[in-house]
Parts: sequence; structure tokens; C-alpha cells
Amino acid sequence: MQTRNDERGATESPPMDDLQTLLVYLKTLADQTRLRILGLLANERRSVDELATLLGLKPSTVSWHLARLKEIGLVEMRAQGNTHIYRMNSKGLGRINKLLAAPERVVVIGDADAGAWERKVLRDFVEDGRLSGIPAYRKKRQIILRWLATQFEVGRSYPEKEVNEIIQRHHPDAATLRRELIGEKLMARENGRYWRISPATPMTAEAGA
Repeated sequence: MQTRNDERGATESPPMDDLQTLLVYLKTLADQTRLRILGLLANERRSVDELATLLGLKPSTVSWHLARLKEIGLVEMRAQGNTHIYRMNSKGLGRINKLLAAPERVVVIGDADAGAWERKVLRDFVEDGRLSGIPAYRKKRQIILRWLATQFEVGRSYPEKEVNEIIQRHHPDAATLRRELIGEKLMARENGRYWRISPATPMTAEAGA
């Protein structure tokens, strides 16, 4: 991130959308030394030398960490003669709190790794199209069931015999997986016929299997 600092320590940063800003904040704060620096500055203003002594670090190391915190607006600096005095910027901290308080932004960040985890679960339980088992952990089982549901065509109706045959291509316990597919609302049943539920399909069939 490129910034421009004046003599009083003001920082101009390029505009970023809220998600990018939050990611930069979290990455910067994922460091124990920076968190300790913020803790010390929360109590009172301190110079680089003071912070270095309290933390047992070299002044150059402390200055480097302060520069990272200053870039995201969490600390402010003012000059007292030849000494630079730092303090925590409560407005910068408030901005982070505001971003984190918006669940939709946190969800977006979480989704970044969701696909990778789902792929790992599928690698762990599916080999050459066969299931090695039915996961006991509910979230893993849901991933497997969503994958199994894709073996059925949307918009097509299946008799129970064919449903069992398709499931048994992947795992012998067709009865359990058939019930699970309906329980998770991935498939529906009515009058002995089954069909895959797409997101746009209303749930009108019975819930049992």
C-alpha cells in the first residue's frame, strides 16, 4: 500500500472498498508485536525508544511495526523536537469495529475458504465416484449429500427403484442416503416418485422417505 506522510505524520491512503480495507486491517493485526504495541499505546503516548525498551526490541524493528500500523490509521505520530511520539488512533479502531460489525462482510471473507474445505471433504470421502463412508459430522455429511444430489437430473422424476440404483453406484446404503437427501431438502418425494430440488423449486412433497 503506497502512502504519503507529512511532517506531522498524516497519512493519505488510496481508496479501497470495505472488504479490501478489512482484509488489510486483519492481515496487519495478525502479528503479536503489533498487538502489544497497540496495547501499550492504548494507555499512553510513547516514543519509539520507550516502546523498544518495554518490548525488548530494537528501535528499528519497532519503527517498522509502527509504520504498518500507521498505514491503516491505527496509530498517529507527532513530532516533539527530534522525537516522534505515537498514540493509538481511536477513530481507526472504530472503523475496524464498524466493518467487523457488518455480518455480510465477514461472511464474504469466510466464503473465500469455503470452497477449498468442501473440495477437501470430497477428496477425503469420494474416490473414483464411490463413497468411503457417510460422514458423522453434519457439515461434512451435507457436503457429501449435495454432491450426491448432483447425480440426479433437475426436472426429472425418478421411481424409488431407480433412485436406489443411482445411490448404490456410490454407496451401498441407499435407504439411509435417500432419507438424508430428502431430510436436507435436496430431493423430494410424492406418490412414490422422487425428484431433485433446485433452489427455485418450492418444497411441496412429504418430508419422509
